[in-house]
Amino acid sequence: MILWLKTPKSPDVAKYIECYWLLERTDEAVGNEYPRLNPDASANLILSPPNQRYKYTINNEVQKGKGSHLLHPYSKTLQLDHSQPLTCLGIKFHPGALYSLKHTNIVQYMLDTVHEICFSEMQHSLKISEQTGENEILAIAKKQPDKCCKKLDDLLIPWFLEGIEDRHSTLTRKVLPLLDEQPIQHLSSLLHCSQRTIERSFLKVTGISLKQYQSMNKLEKILEYLYQRESSDIDWVDIAYQFGFSDQPHLIRYLKKHIDLTPNNYTQQRDFAIDLYGGIKAK
Repeated sequence: MILWLKTPKSPDVAKYIECYWLLERTDEAVGNEYPRLNPDASANLILSPPNQRYKYTINNEVQKGKGSHLLHPYSKTLQLDHSQPLTCLGIKFHPGALYSLKHTNIVQYMLDTVHEICFSEMQHSLKISEQTGENEILAIAKKQPDKCCKKLDDLLIPWFLEGIEDRHSTLTRKVLPLLDEQPIQHLSSLLHCSQRTIERSFLKVTGISLKQYQSMNKLEKILEYLYQRESSDIDWVDIAYQFGFSDQPHLIRYLKKHIDLTPNNYTQQRDFAIDLYGGIKAK
């Protein structure tokens, strides 16, 4: 289950990091061992025990390894392998954050890919004098979440203070909050630049298009809405109306395209990570 989600306390870190989260699955856990994740525009740096294996299936391609790793933004639903006990401490970036950050171990966005990360080498590159191993920081995370977040803030600040902002990242940072509420065609007048300029900068920084981003956000909100309701209480006609679809067939086509499930298939399977581990708001 997800044990906690917390936002960074340092403004210098919060500029690039959305939240920290801790996930643990024990031997006693029941339920789907291969949950799915909906498409996400954010990268996640995942700290885990050095010998703990991970396995993701993205676009029918298996990507696996062990230890800490970077899960880049992914444009398709991906499947996790949680058939063994695991502990993961996640650092979730804001969309496009890696564009501004330079690091020998962390490359810029590479959509739908996973890269192993050497945590000790990362700390050495950041000139952290008192290094912390994955097992040590995970032990702190389980018992003292606030202390863990402070430690992560301290670890990441030297890296983020060297972040490089240009006109593309600056424009993208203005665009991101608007996309939750505004149609794409309204952005030009709100930001006083051409839509083509906005689209090119956004794609350059995040690796995805404006339309892809809005679609990902809508799907996440739908899944959060469904998670809060029993299958018997779900009214798909009402959901289509609430989330801006022209009718129920439009919603069905959308779900088939993005999660390869019809509404009825989804209510029968409930096989996404949020269904298995639950939803927790960041604090």
